[in-house]
Amino acid sequence: MQRANHSTVTQFILVGFSAFPHLQMMLFLLFLLMYLFTLLGNLLIMATVWSERSLHTPMYLFLCTLSVSEILYTVAIIPRMLADLLSTQRSVAFLACASQMFFSFSFGFTHSFLLTVMGYDRYVAICHPLRYNVLMSPRGCACLVGCSWAGGSVMGMVVTSAIFHLTFFFHLSFCGSNVIHHNFACRVLPLLKLACGNKTSSVIMGLMLVCVTALISCLLLIILSYVFIVAAILRIPSAEGRHKTFCTGVSHLTVVVVHYSFASLIYLKPKGLHSMYSDALMATIYTVFTPFLSPIIFAVRNKDFFCVSAPCPMFYKYYPFN
Repeated sequence: MQRANHSTVTQFILVGFSAFPHLQMMLFLLFLLMYLFTLLGNLLIMATVWSERSLHTPMYLFLCTLSVSEILYTVAIIPRMLADLLSTQRSVAFLACASQMFFSFSFGFTHSFLLTVMGYDRYVAICHPLRYNVLMSPRGCACLVGCSWAGGSVMGMVVTSAIFHLTFFFHLSFCGSNVIHHNFACRVLPLLKLACGNKTSSVIMGLMLVCVTALISCLLLIILSYVFIVAAILRIPSAEGRHKTFCTGVSHLTVVVVHYSFASLIYLKPKGLHSMYSDALMATIYTVFTPFLSPIIFAVRNKDFFCVSAPCPMFYKYYPFN
């Protein structure tokens, strides 16, 4: 497969956690339990929302869609990671690597876009409650969800097609090795670092710019939504009203903080963090730990999940604006 100093690569070797052979089984069990809990938690959220008519509101329908994107994101990465932990053969074909890259980026960015939509939903519910049913109509909600999925697919296609464009049209070759160190999934930057050619650095910068711009744009829109929300909350005369209104967005805000905190470690990592295993550690946290926390945060912070059989007031019924 190798030729002189360059090679025509048809597969890659994901080193992953092979540097810790004595921890492989423990890591497998830990990640498996977290993965199963992530699937179970999101499936329970989806089942609860769809089975309870009282939860058929935009907020919970967006949450249900968020659970779908989270399940698909973890399915795209974690099963392969678990298989590699039990295997000595960690090779992955180029097309399989590109497919994993496409689906992980698509569902990951869909997740970010849906969090932005949920921030807009909080903004409309608190700042414009009288227009809520008009602005967040079933057709409007379907449009927002559809745009989120379409945007995620476009982002995944942009990243993946850039790799194919380099490989097939610029005849990109790989310098000496096809081994991707300290990674358990096909990620763009470690993959392009193996490549030769004068086009590589410009593509890395272009992809980083696209990804960071999309993430920061979503984050700024969420921050803007909560600026208006906080301003509206401060105008509420009673402390109880302020507390109840603020609590409706705490779970969403917590997930946003967790999601973007770990995402920033992936895309905006300081140069000082390029230690031997920091890439694998941060990628593990973002891929396994963040989806694991999300259903816990939403379930614990949403009392409607614990009293669906009782006449619990929905979030829009106790706003003092109504």
